[in-house]
Order: sequence, then structure tokens, then C-alpha cells
Amino acid sequence: MLKDFVKMETFLTVVRERSFSKASAKLGISQPAVTQQIKYIEHYLDSKIIERKKNGIRLTTSGEDLYKIAVRLEKCVLAAETDTLKIIDKKITFRMGSSFTIGNYVIPGECLNTLKDAINNDIRIDIEVSNKIVEMLKDRKLDLGLIEARIVEEDLIVREWREDEMVVFSNTPLPKVLRPEDIYGFKWVCREEGSQTRKVVAETFEEIGIDCTALDVLSEVSNTTAVMQTIKRSNKDADTPIVSIISRTAIADEVQKGELFEASVQGYHMMRHFYIVYHKENKHNAYVNNAVDYILSGKC
Repeated sequence: MLKDFVKMETFLTVVRERSFSKASAKLGISQPAVTQQIKYIEHYLDSKIIERKKNGIRLTTSGEDLYKIAVRLEKCVLAAETDTLKIIDKKITFRMGSSFTIGNYVIPGECLNTLKDAINNDIRIDIEVSNKIVEMLKDRKLDLGLIEARIVEEDLIVREWREDEMVVFSNTPLPKVLRPEDIYGFKWVCREEGSQTRKVVAETFEEIGIDCTALDVLSEVSNTTAVMQTIKRSNKDADTPIVSIISRTAIADEVQKGELFEASVQGYHMMRHFYIVYHKENKHNAYVNNAVDYILSGKC
């Protein structure tokens, strides 16, 4: 059983996430598959290792002992993978695709440099909309993708990466917290129809009871950078503030400098997830696995 580290990795993820469903999202496999792998381990050991509770999971005594062994095994596997890459020393260009928000604002340049060292190869990053990245992955034009929307594709593995909060922002001061009725009092710059950002905003506004068709929309733009530049260049002296919605991460520096102003909607958080995506044929690719592990480690 120890030779099959996939099941041990599933066990470690369940323990660290304290949830079968969260482990499923992180590993990019179904929840029944997670349950099946845990049951396989328990059958092999003839001992219960995890007990499900209302507020998460609890390790049994056997589970705690196995966790210590699995952590030691994980360290050995990671060290072996690093040494193997040194032996291979295959000079390639690792091809990554990233959405506009992630590529321009979430992943700093130093992350790409350290990731390059981690996989011992050069990295090329293409910044595109999420749908384009998915198509490039399916066509094997990319090794790894970082996208803003969870997708279901038979050929691809999707792993949950991190959360992202979106906020209302303007180049003129806004109340820190907006009431739903305040939304109608602005002029809006919106993302284009079909974008993931627009989808999340529409779902949130629908939940609040805001009619998006009643908003005063000035223009629609195609990406995060265009949204930011449009708001930055808008008339600061206008009677009605010109606003849009963007990732809080994307405007963090400008907010700190006092160049842009952000606001949240009373009682609501516009949250979405970012995802790591790669082709199933790369499931055992050492370069892809090392890159995924590095990104999931929180170093990016």
C-alpha cells in the first residue's frame, strides 16, 4: 500500500483540509473517489483511521499514527522528485497559461523566478481569458493553466487553488460599505458578456435583489487591466461616481496610495476561486507535479 502514494496523498489532503469535499476540490477528483481511497486504506490496515464529525473530521489513534508515517513518506517522495529532475536535466520551456487577473496581479515576477528554479527549467507564460487557456490545454499547447472559473472537461484535471474577493471601486472616494440601493446611483464600467467576473457579479447582485438591466452602464471592457485603466481615466469631477468591480488584489497598491477607492456591499462578499488546470496525460509528469505542488504550497 505504501508503494501507492496517490492514496496516501489523498489521506494527507483530507486531514489537512479537515473535509472530504474540500480535499476533493483540491485534488481535482470526485468526493466518492476520495471516500473510496480512504476506505481502501482502512481495509488494508483493518482499522478505522478517520471519523466524520459535523464540524469536520477527527483522526483515530490509528489515523494519527498513519499521518506521522505519511508525512515522512511525503518528504521522501518530494526529495526524490527533486533529485530525479536533476538527473533528467531536460532543457525545456515550461508553458503556463494564466488569466489576466492572475497573470498580471496575483503571481508576482519573483514567484515565476523561484518556480523556474523549482522545476529547473525556463517558463513561458501566456496571458489569456480562461476559456482560451482551457482550449490551449486541451490542444496540448500548454503544460499548466491558472484560471478564474471551475470547468468540467473530461481530459483535464482541475484543482482548487485560492480564494479571491472582488470589490466595487472608483477613482473618487466611496463609502466603505454600500447599501444595495446605492448600486443604482453609480455609472458602471462592466466586463464583457460571458466573462467569469461578470458571472460572479450577476449571481451576487441577483441574490441581493439588484436588477442588472437597470444599471447605468457606460461601457463594457474585455479584461482586468482595461477595467482599471478606464476607471483611472474617468472624470473625477463628475456628479455621479463611475465605478466597476475588480479583484481586490489587482488594486491593492493603488488603494494604498490613495489613487483608487474600494467598497464592499453590505452583508455580502463577492468571492470566487482560482483553479490550477492541467491535462490528464500530465498527471504523472514530474515537472507539472512539481509546479502544482509549488503553487499550492502558498509560495505564489
